Amino acid sequence: MDEPQITEDLIAAHGLKPDEYQRILGIIGREPTFTELGIFSAMWNEHCSYKSSKKWLRTLPTTGPQVICGPGENAGVVDIGDGQAVVFKMESHNHPSYIEPHQGAATGVGGILRDVFTMGARPIAAMDALSFGRPQHPKTAHLVKGVVEGIGAYGNAFGVPNVGGEVRFHQSYDGNCLVNAFAAGLADADKIFYSAASGVGMPVVYLGAKTGRDGVGGATMASAEFDDTIEEKRPTVQVGDPFTEKCLLEACLELMQTDSVISIQDMGAAGLTCSAVEMGDKGGLGIKLNLENVPQREAHMTAYEMMLSESQERMLMVLKPEKEAEARAIFVKWDLDFAIVGETIAEDRFLILHHNQVKADLPLSKLSSSAPEYDRPWVETPAAEALPALPAITPIAALKALLGSPNYAHKGWVWEQYDTQVGADTVRRPGLGAGVVRVHGTDKALAFTSDVTPRYVKANPYEGGKQAVAEAYRNLTACGALPLATTDNLNFGNPEKPEIMGQLVGAVKGIGEACAALDFPIVSGNVSLYNETDGKGILPTPTIGGVGLIAHLDDLIAGLPVDGDVALVIGTTQGHLGQSALAAEAFGIDAGDAPHVDLAAERKHGEFLRANRKLFSAATDLSDGGLALAAFEMAEAAGLGVTLEQADIAQLFGEDQARYLVACSATNAAKLLEAAASAGVPVAKVGGFGGESVSLGGDAAALAELSALYRSAFVETLNLGIA
Repeated sequence: MDEPQITEDLIAAHGLKPDEYQRILGIIGREPTFTELGIFSAMWNEHCSYKSSKKWLRTLPTTGPQVICGPGENAGVVDIGDGQAVVFKMESHNHPSYIEPHQGAATGVGGILRDVFTMGARPIAAMDALSFGRPQHPKTAHLVKGVVEGIGAYGNAFGVPNVGGEVRFHQSYDGNCLVNAFAAGLADADKIFYSAASGVGMPVVYLGAKTGRDGVGGATMASAEFDDTIEEKRPTVQVGDPFTEKCLLEACLELMQTDSVISIQDMGAAGLTCSAVEMGDKGGLGIKLNLENVPQREAHMTAYEMMLSESQERMLMVLKPEKEAEARAIFVKWDLDFAIVGETIAEDRFLILHHNQVKADLPLSKLSSSAPEYDRPWVETPAAEALPALPAITPIAALKALLGSPNYAHKGWVWEQYDTQVGADTVRRPGLGAGVVRVHGTDKALAFTSDVTPRYVKANPYEGGKQAVAEAYRNLTACGALPLATTDNLNFGNPEKPEIMGQLVGAVKGIGEACAALDFPIVSGNVSLYNETDGKGILPTPTIGGVGLIAHLDDLIAGLPVDGDVALVIGTTQGHLGQSALAAEAFGIDAGDAPHVDLAAERKHGEFLRANRKLFSAATDLSDGGLALAAFEMAEAAGLGVTLEQADIAQLFGEDQARYLVACSATNAAKLLEAAASAGVPVAKVGGFGGESVSLGGDAAALAELSALYRSAFVETLNLGIA
């Protein structure tokens, strides 16, 4: 087959700028082959190289006594004591999910699970942070249905409980939804597997499913803006098979017990290209591949297609040669492909052969660690316009505006489609705060949460970045967990626009400051840029996935208020309504600054809550919707009414940070107030739980009426009912 001529149009179609192509010519001293152009395109796109964000990612705190492995590997690894470690990461599958929601979301789940078990960990939990366009947009309901189906179909069949996440709606996501997938697994702390190859002449082994043409060019597509040709990109979306992935998990974990593996790498974005280059580059070695040995499920595949295919459920491994027969037998038993497709070489070369023809011969180190790195121009986000006086509204009308919005209505329709109990270790399901999973066979548990408030980040990227970390910290604390570490998924628009790059810079600065102040380092993550359609970008959405440790299940805070409990707020309420849920949902007002995040107060109040956890029936952090929404959600889950003494709208719906709502008996409330006075922590009694109505400063409605609105609004607004 004749390869296409390298033209300016072909170069542009591969996402390479003219100056980047000139850089390629300088590196190899000649025109690249078609396959080589594809390889450079895959390795130098934003999705694989982080060329616009590397400079700023390096500023993030990534170490701590609990950190075994920080960013740079397939997933981060954190010590949880007793010789065990939690392995976790969050990653985006935004562009594929917008083009083909079911498969895009499903393979996002599959990819993040492979990132975890590649490190030698058995997955124990998943989460998903989802952002969609306006509910009334013609494509939104289709995307919501497809994405949720895809997540459920893959995760349920694979057998991992989905224990948390978030779902939001905003017009900025009309043309570009976000699907951020998180997975965590357990491993022995001294049995972590890494991706750096070592040793010359070691066999490079292909593992898993066969290679097809699905997903060719997927990584490059994920670094491009959308336009009216979006439907033409459907062939770049991968197709997943969770049952094969389950077999791959078991085969890999069995193989890892045999002392056969030198290094192992998931074939994710850019498939065989990225996995081989990263293993070689990290080990300071070259890689030679013979593509006729690659297991293929389609006839007459070219070298270009095999190198760039993103077919799912595949791994690449460098194997101890004397272990070949033992390793092969394991994969044959699990009905998976096992093929020696190459070897490590001493030279700095990425040598690709197909039927004895050289299809690519490139300096391997130039493909990964020597990829372009940009210091993009950026401008600081201007101060947000002042919040105008909000129109008069009664407290119950304000609460109804939130409960009737799919942003704040009950999300049971989503997570009830996920298996939240598989594995039998789920202690706290989705619905209220962080999800919690027992560490199997122990009295320990791990808590997981996902948080960001994009409207804050747009108004003030620095404070919004801090707030995302602080809210994750609070969600973990509110269930009794000690926050350990985070993973991030930085979703932004086009970084070539200085105002968008300014959002990224500001958010990373805020995230970094908060992680440092809260001893909550970032150990893994993903950057997703060019989330734009026809030049319109998404709200900046730097999602933070947080993981916390509950040393003993007796320390878990997962109860509900009981009749007669007192409601108390830990923290200070000023009544901040800038960028609030109330302003957006009740009045359509997008103005005011994001709330200030006092990181010293966040830490002090969090430590106070954990130290006094035995006094509470229930606890939750205060964030979107402030005290009124949090109190309603806590009461409604218990089937109780609630009375809040305050009538002032700002006091009820303000979104001041570093605050928690707790429910406790009158006796324990007195003890808590005494402990707070001694610790210098502001705590105030704000009301109580009980009865059959919700009363906000004397304005009341029946709990049953509000509960019916809360539990139906999501399905009805999106017209998701079964026809």
